[in-house]
Amino acid sequence: MTWTIEPRPWDDPAGAALRAAQRAELDARYGSDDHEPGTPPSAADIDLFLVALDAGGTPVGCGALRRLDSASAEVKRMFVTPAARGSGVSTAILRALEAAAVDRGWTTIRLETGPAQPDAMRFYEREGYREIPLFGPYIGSGPSVCYERALALSGPLP
Repeated sequence: MTWTIEPRPWDDPAGAALRAAQRAELDARYGSDDHEPGTPPSAADIDLFLVALDAGGTPVGCGALRRLDSASAEVKRMFVTPAARGSGVSTAILRALEAAAVDRGWTTIRLETGPAQPDAMRFYEREGYREIPLFGPYIGSGPSVCYERALALSGPLP
């Protein structure tokens, strides 16, 4: 499968539809709509929002970066439609987010997921992320699992 990944504004209709699909999936997995500790991402605090499109122009995935401090950022709203899972688009989105972080001088990427998302946990571990103690707004959050990856500021990412 081929796709393109492009930056879009946070309020882009394709991105909003992908985020709504993610929210519905997470609501079903967790059995409620109360599964996001911390401040939800918004246009005011997202530094980059990417949308992946298949060869026909259909949106198939998204991901965002939110700056945490001068050296690190958090992955937010990483999602791939069920039909596109297993195609490699999730890895491509993640690598594009990492490359954008390096371009901004950030050396660390963090993220939060949860135990009802074992597929996401396996994905991040496979992609070189290591589990870390809960950070920031996730400290004390029962349904949270946090990960981190150090980024090289020079040379290609794997």
